Formats: sequence, structure tokens, C-alpha cells
Amino acid sequence: MVRSAQDSRYRFSFDIGGTFTDLVLYDETTGHMDVRKELTNASEPGAPIIRGLKALLEARSAKAEQVADVVCGATTLVTNLVIERKGLPTALITTKGFRDVLEMRREGRYDLYDLTARYPVPIVPRHLRFEVEERIGADGSVVEPIAEKQVRELANSIKKQGIKSLAICLLHSYRNDTHERSVEKIFSEVAPDIMISLSSEVAPEIREFERLSSTVLNAYVKPFIGSYFRSLENEMKKIGLPARLHIMQSNGGILDTQEAERVPIRLLESGPAAGAIAAAKFGTLMKRPDLISFDMGGTTAKTCLVTGGEPSITYEFDTARADRFKKASGFPVRLPIVDLIEIGAGGGSIARVDAMGLLKVGPDSASSKPGPACYDIGGEEPTVTDANLILGYLNPDFFNGGRMKLNRAKAESVISSRVGKSLGISVEEAASGIFRIVNENMANSAKIHVAEKGKDPRKSLLIAFGGAGPIHAREIARLLGIGTLVVPLSAGVFSALGLLLAPLSIDLAKTRFQPLDDVDWTDVDKQFTELKAKAAEVLTAAGGARSAIEYKHSVDVRYIGQGHELNVSLDGDFSGDTKAKVREQFFADYRQLFGRAIEDIPMEVLNLRLTAICPLGQFDFVSATAAADDGGARDRGRRRIFVSELGRYEEVPVLDHRYLPVGFEATGPAVVEQRESTVIVGPNDKLSVDHLRNLVIKLGSVNSENKNGS
Repeated sequence: MVRSAQDSRYRFSFDIGGTFTDLVLYDETTGHMDVRKELTNASEPGAPIIRGLKALLEARSAKAEQVADVVCGATTLVTNLVIERKGLPTALITTKGFRDVLEMRREGRYDLYDLTARYPVPIVPRHLRFEVEERIGADGSVVEPIAEKQVRELANSIKKQGIKSLAICLLHSYRNDTHERSVEKIFSEVAPDIMISLSSEVAPEIREFERLSSTVLNAYVKPFIGSYFRSLENEMKKIGLPARLHIMQSNGGILDTQEAERVPIRLLESGPAAGAIAAAKFGTLMKRPDLISFDMGGTTAKTCLVTGGEPSITYEFDTARADRFKKASGFPVRLPIVDLIEIGAGGGSIARVDAMGLLKVGPDSASSKPGPACYDIGGEEPTVTDANLILGYLNPDFFNGGRMKLNRAKAESVISSRVGKSLGISVEEAASGIFRIVNENMANSAKIHVAEKGKDPRKSLLIAFGGAGPIHAREIARLLGIGTLVVPLSAGVFSALGLLLAPLSIDLAKTRFQPLDDVDWTDVDKQFTELKAKAAEVLTAAGGARSAIEYKHSVDVRYIGQGHELNVSLDGDFSGDTKAKVREQFFADYRQLFGRAIEDIPMEVLNLRLTAICPLGQFDFVSATAAADDGGARDRGRRRIFVSELGRYEEVPVLDHRYLPVGFEATGPAVVEQRESTVIVGPNDKLSVDHLRNLVIKLGSVNSENKNGS
């Protein structure tokens, strides 16, 4: 039976990036998928979403009411507010004597030998940091009752100063939050318009500074989130979309906007997490569950290590780094986050010659406005995209599927005047230099990230996506010594596609600080049961629980006396010798990271962690990617491109990914065009198309070196 467009039911997702907003419309009935890119509008983020959705629906002859009741989105809003310091003035209330923890940090340097090591200026200035008399002990007992009269006077004072957001972080509130709740209650009575962020809700874990930092960041961005999401939802309702908006969190799961508004810092790595989720799913379908994902868009590049079909998760993350290559040089966030390295390297990254006469690229970006010079919408700075156009990697008449025309003359002009003349080289040499430098920057950061996980990148494959990722991926793989590169169909909107795979998810934690030998695992089971009940309540309120909720249990463990811990997975069955299981897994993970484990040193437990997951909607990856488009020619002629390994320009064949059949094979050099990106295939590389219509590229030079043992 032939189905009409009116019979279909669609799922819709969008990813708001710094340069482009990516959109995916998936037909649950037929498995057909349509994608689109629109330039991001920072002042009206909903505009490109609505414009793109209307175009996608029109192409399908479908109506807005046919879209499923859940729309999934990702946004860079939280990250941008923190990095660009565009949040509202925020106040902080702490226990008496702890006012300056935010500035004192952990009294150490992220680089032991750098006496000039810098840190970002605290989000809350000292005159907005206030102390109250109270004290909770490390065991959760009340040492000193809270001075309610003082808190009430403080509430009146802060209200008069016009403060709109407040972070409350009292000592040991992860054990007992009654004092934080008391402060919240008083403020709700005296100053109800002030938004409150409690550390016992945002990050209820041991470690004072990290909990404080996470809570302050949450308070800093909180006033913007509710109005931002409501604006998006209102725009969707105007066109008859009956959907409820859900947002990707940093942990790779989605939640409704109400829960996201309560703890918005969970959205810090919203978009990048979606791409890592999609890469992990592709790896599983390809039976290659261990891989490295490489996501390069218009503003940033992200690398994530995927192991066993799951992206790596970290509980130690810092944002807005003073030194982008140095861990702990930013604001720490104590929340589960997909563990990726992110640097300011994208298509819009600006190139310049510094005072020393050296060519630099990024981290600042031209973004969507004014954009790269070749976009011809006002940009006057040379960018990576301009260089890629000059090198022949981009088709000026087929950028973004032909919806944008690129101005090569503008690109040549800015690169020549801002880079070429300063260095005394041709415009082509300047473009090549920009290309090489940004590749080296990304490869170096990826190499460090993977090495810190105890892995060898040469034993992995690289899956590349993002608007600019497939252009640079081949060189990144070569620099890392990776022999196999995979580029999925519609790689330019891959993160938006990952949103359709993400489940409803919530992470909860409870501090339990004691020696491993003293842990009562029956009591631990009871505590996990309490966390499960809370997680189920959140997911049900978020519109989930449509299927069985899956729970993942884990515990943070370390050697007694260590400053950092490992997260050890548990099977949730506490009837057996759980301590032995924890020890065995801890030693295995420790050896993976550090090469050896010392088994006669006692260990201690810090935190219990629970992840609750509930699948949401349908998405058949094979149907969405494997059905070939009809009526198009695979050959798109030839184009002159710069071949890095040969150091010269060559005429190479140009292929259209949409029309390459499963099993297709070719030998590079070549260019493969997608509507949203471009793939560069190097000399002697072997190109093939697998059952998911991925481009699988075997790098000739790398595999030759590996074969020869060099």
C-alpha cells in the first residue's frame, strides 16, 4: 500500500551552533530523513529553527501537527553565557569564614612550574559574596543553628541591590541541606523575584570548591534559560507544532525544559554531547565500538573517546579556561559530562599574523555574523573557511546544498591582505598555512586527550562529522597515525541526528565517604533505591517512562590519601561479595590508566552515582541512512584542489555522496560532496561505501607505514 504524506508521523530535532543551526526531520512511518542547515541568529535563535522546519515540512508536503509530541534540541547558550560573561550579576551566600573559597580555589597551580599561571576572574565579585552564621558538621549534624534574623536582613539588602540570581553554598550541605533550605525559604518570602540555586540540588557532593563553582555557574545562567526556552516553544506553537521541547544535557541524555531550567548548568556541553552519542551508535552498528569521534563546526572542534559503544563520561570538567590547553585552568563543574576536548578551531576561526611574525589561527571566530569573508555578509577577517575555498575543498556553487554562494574573490582578498602580504607569500601558500596550522592544533589536542585516557589513537578508527569536520578529518587521522576514517551520510548535521537517539536521562549522586572495608552494602542498596525513586519521578514529570527505565549504578573509589578517584561500575546486585567486585574493577581501570595497580593499599568510597535512562521515540538508523536517493549522478566533474601530501594542486574527480551505492569503491585523490559538508580523500586512499552508506576511507600513507612497521 502506498502511503501519503498525511499518514506519516515525524520526529524533529535541532542543534543551535555558534555558526549554523542544524535540523533533522525523520519520518517514523517510512524511515525517510531530511536535513537542513540555517545560519544561526544569536538575537533570535528561534527564527532559523522555524524557517528550516517550515522548509522541511513543505518538502514532504507535511503539516506541523504531524510532528511527534517531543522535539529535541541542543544549544550553546549556557557555554556562551559563561565564556562571554553575559550572565546577570549574581550573589553568593556561604558559611561564615568561607567567603573567599571561590577565589582561593584549591590553593594550587594547574601548572606547577608556571609562577604566572592565570585563572578566570570569579563570576561573583567579592562585594557580592556574603557570609551567614551557621555550621553543619562533616557527619551532617547541626554544629551551630542558622542565624535566621541575619539571613532575613541579608535578603532585604540583596533585594535592594537589584540582584536577580543567588547561589547558596553552605558547608557540608551535601550531607544535610536543612540550612540551605532555610535560607531559600526566607528569600522566597522577602525577595521572591530572586532566582535561587542550591548547592544541595546542583551538585550534592563532597569537595567544597567544586560544589561552590558549579552552583555559582548555575545561578549565573539561570535567569536566561526559562525565557529562552519559552521563546522557542512559543515560536513552534505559532506554526501549529503541538510538541513539548526537550533539551540535550551534557551527559548525553535529554530532559524537558522545566527540569533543564531548574539546573541549567547541565546543558554546558549540550550540542557536542549529541554528536558523541551519534558516533557511539554508528560504531556499534559498524561493530567497531571503540573509536574516536571528531566534530568540527563553524566555531569549535571537539574530540571524544568512545569505548565499548559508550562515550567517555567525566565528573571533573572545567569551562572557560584561562589556558585552553591546561586542565584545571577554568571554572570546575562537578556534574556528569561527556568527556571531550574542545578547542576554538572551526570553519569560522580567524587567522592572523602575530607581533612575532607567526601565523596563528583561532580561537576567536567570525561565527554566523559577520561570518567568513567568502559568505559575503560582512566578514572582513580571513578564516579557515576562506582558506578551504581557495584550496579547492569547497564548491562555491554547492555550499550548504547550493543554498549559499561563496565569494572566492573576497576570500582571496582578505587572506592576501591580512596574511599573505605580512608573510611575503602567495595567497595559496597562506591558505595552505592556515589549513596546516589548524590541523596541527586539532591533532595535538586530540592526541593529548586520548593519551590521558591510556589509549593509543593508532588502534582506533576516526569518525568525522560537523560542517567542517570531513574536510579536515583526513589530515587529522594522518597526523594521529589512524588508518581508517569514517564519514557518515549527512555528516554536517550529525549532532542534530544524535538528538533523535538520545534517551530521557537523569544523573543523581549521593556522597558516602568511608573506607571500602567499612561499607554496609545492604544500606548502599537502600540508598540506591531512594535515588531510583527520585529519578523515576523526574523522568515521569519530563514526559518519559513510556518504556521501562534502565538504571546504571556506580561508585567513586580511590586509594586512601589520593586526591582523585575513579568511577567504578556496579551491576546493581548487592547480594554477593560487592567489595571484591569493586576492588577488581578498580584495579583493572587503574591499570588501564596508569599501567599498574597497587593491591595492598586500602581504598575508600566517596560517592554513589545513579543514571536513569528511558528510551524516547523510534529511530531506525539503517532505514534513515541506507535508502539511496534516486535520479542523481554520482560524478560531478573534476576540480582543482591542493593535495597536502604532494604539496601541489591537482585536478581530481568530484563525487556526490547521495548517489554512491553500497559497495562502491574508488581510489584517491578525490572530493566527495555532501549537501552539508565536503570529504577530502588523499592520494592512494581506498574509498568504499558500507551498508549504512558511510564513506570508509583507508588511508594509503598511514596503512603503508603501519605495514612496514614504521
